[in-house]
Amino acid sequence: MKEKLDQLFNSAIEQLKKVDSISKFEELRVRYLGKKSELSNILKNMKNLSNEEKISTGKIINEIKKNIELKFSETFESIKNFEIERKLKEEIIDITLPGKKIAIGHKNPIQIVLDEIKEIFLNMGFVIEEGPDIDTEYYNFEALNILKDHPARSEQDTFYIDDDYVLRTHTSTIQIRTMENKKPPIKIIAPGRVYRSDELDATHSPIFCQMEGLVVDKDIRMSHLKSTLNKFIKSMFGSEIKTKFRAHHFPFTEPSAEMDVSCFACKGSGCSVCKNSGYIEILGCGMVHPDVLRRCDVDPEEYSGFAFGFGIDRMVMLKYGIEDIRLLYESDLKFLSQF
Repeated sequence: MKEKLDQLFNSAIEQLKKVDSISKFEELRVRYLGKKSELSNILKNMKNLSNEEKISTGKIINEIKKNIELKFSETFESIKNFEIERKLKEEIIDITLPGKKIAIGHKNPIQIVLDEIKEIFLNMGFVIEEGPDIDTEYYNFEALNILKDHPARSEQDTFYIDDDYVLRTHTSTIQIRTMENKKPPIKIIAPGRVYRSDELDATHSPIFCQMEGLVVDKDIRMSHLKSTLNKFIKSMFGSEIKTKFRAHHFPFTEPSAEMDVSCFACKGSGCSVCKNSGYIEILGCGMVHPDVLRRCDVDPEEYSGFAFGFGIDRMVMLKYGIEDIRLLYESDLKFLSQF
């Protein structure tokens, strides 16, 4: 038995000397130390030996197995180091060669214009307020004088979550929440995404970005509204831009107006872009309705205010001459890198 085990050990040593890869080493390890190896078979056959033979043979087998495992362990370390050295020689990287340029993203023009708008209003003393994208019907409609049967609801095709909650159709919800939680004076802008179930085309999107503003204080007049918006427009588009205000109707302001700016394409002389009027509608505004103030526990006899709102996407399209709103949401780097 000892002679057979010595032959097995010597055979394993000779075979290990010829191993030059991890895969060959693994094959040899299974052959000599695996469950179906010759050594395992000898251990299984020990049940046929007497107790005295089991003790003497067991000691020899354990010693041989221990020596074989030690040799395999030493050989594995040697083969592993050899493999690493071989890979390092074969996989040389020439660090003097120029690397591949990785394309990086670019700011969307919506974000560029939004940052510019924020900066203008922050410099005028406004602060930024935020609110939830999903809000109650009360904050989205009723608090703004748009009651259950008001026709203005049909003008804003809305995404309803359930009977009480909607995806906000404007950021006016933030104005209401601010007036509820803060005492005048209030001077805020409220940027954010809004949602309306419009068909997607060149000028409409079911998701777009909006900016609204609110000022509430003692003795606030329409002249404050006009001067604030004039300063904003001229800071945004240039001092040569002309503005005008047209009477309009909004349920949440009284009086209400729409603000027009002189056409960017024809400089006010009249063209197809402005429908030969020389002006382009840009935003809605007005003095905060007394009923809206009352709902927020603001006394309209003591305080007054103005509000305005506009689509940031529309500002972007006017500023850069973009004719299709879909370009702003397609993440095309060829388009975005122009800005």
